[in-house]
Amino acid sequence: MAKKQFAVIGMGRFGSSVAGALTNLGFEVLAIDRDEQKIQDIADQVTHAVSADTTDEDALRAIGVRNFDVVVVAIGADIQASILTTLILKDLGVPRLIVKAQNELHGKVLGKIGADKVIYPERDMGLRVAHHLISPNILDFIELSDDYSIVELKAPTQAVGRNLKQLDIRAKFKCNVLAIKSGDHMNISPYAEDIIREQDILVIVGKNEDLSRLEIEFAEG
Repeated sequence: MAKKQFAVIGMGRFGSSVAGALTNLGFEVLAIDRDEQKIQDIADQVTHAVSADTTDEDALRAIGVRNFDVVVVAIGADIQASILTTLILKDLGVPRLIVKAQNELHGKVLGKIGADKVIYPERDMGLRVAHHLISPNILDFIELSDDYSIVELKAPTQAVGRNLKQLDIRAKFKCNVLAIKSGDHMNISPYAEDIIREQDILVIVGKNEDLSRLEIEFAEG
């Protein structure tokens, strides 16, 4: 099966980071930006790079952007250009369209005009930083929806040497332990009797308010 081909529009910090990361993972990536200098800067980090005005439908047709499996619109502060580019890409029949939003209102508009997924890099990074500040044991925080998230929690001191039944996370916090990482081993179906060891990582899912209580509890130790 052929690998997916990606086009990334907007070579700001976020867009260039996404384009570079996808290339490093072995995918074919086309980088697009109206700024010729940004295209020169990214050219040696991606498969192809082209300077174009993505609010011009003819320019996007000429590039052949509709032939890419996924298009990421990472345009920065120009919300009008972001919306117009998204509209054109949708009309061109791009299979999957992922668009960066500046704020909630921008995101709602993008969703209504056909973006398959709207992302909020600044907001999401802010959430991750906030959760790291609440508890240094939190290694990662991933939003599943407005109400539910997953956290990766480094086993706190008070959990080491105890099993899941003794911790009773489900009863105390209404959260579920999905997996336990022990070095390179991932236990994706942990039993109640499984002992938590030092350096283990717990993968926990739950409602955001319940996860916050859990984080604070373990942070205060």
